[in-house]
Amino acid sequence: MKSARKMTYISLLVAMSLVLHIFENMIPVPFITPGAKLGLANIITVIALYTLDYKEAFLVLFLRILLSVMFGGSISRLMYSLGGAILSYLAMVVVKKLGKHHVSIIGVSSAGAVFHNIGQLIVAALIVHTFGVMLYLPIITIAGVGTGIFVGLTSNFAVIHLRKISKQMGFDFVR
Repeated sequence: MKSARKMTYISLLVAMSLVLHIFENMIPVPFITPGAKLGLANIITVIALYTLDYKEAFLVLFLRILLSVMFGGSISRLMYSLGGAILSYLAMVVVKKLGKHHVSIIGVSSAGAVFHNIGQLIVAALIVHTFGVMLYLPIITIAGVGTGIFVGLTSNFAVIHLRKISKQMGFDFVR
């Protein structure tokens, strides 16, 4: 029964992240850099990072990327998404582990947002064969910190309530 509940929870997280991803694609965001987004689907990634173990949280992230590309993406979108997501995920795990008592969920989320942008710029640099694209880094770092704070605040609110609900409902898999 525990594994069925956990599988259902993971499936719901993937579904919610896909809905947020689709919703985000409908929002016209007037950023300076092309392709910049708010990162709403990352709310679910941060929630997964704080409620599941690291492998399961990565599964939520990977399935969201894979399904979103299958539903309406391209190979280049897959490369940019994976490049940013993997580097972001690794940064969040490291910051969460090393700053266990000193870095909040908001700080972890902000680090993830910044490293997501760095990962995407690295992929772009490899595709166009120039590191000139790194000139965008200061601009998107500022935007990344802002969106990371928003994602972290939202995730923090959700995680607090998920923990309360999980205790009341007897779900022992939510950490």
